[in-house]
Amino acid sequence: MAGTMDKVKGSVKETVGRATGNTRMQAEGKMDKVKGHAEDVADRVDRGAHKVSEAAKGVKDSLKK
Repeated sequence: MAGTMDKVKGSVKETVGRATGNTRMQAEGKMDKVKGHAEDVADRVDRGAHKVSEAAKGVKDSLKK
């Protein structure tokens, strides 16, 4: 998935931040995880839109016959 690296990086930062008491690192980790989830959602929307576009193209082509 598109956001996997950001989610992993965020989890590591959040865990290290929690272990060291570094609230800034914890917050950065949470933000990285959210960014990763957003990238995954955007990727799924993009793929879905592509499928809809291809389906519409197929309908258009079938109507030409």
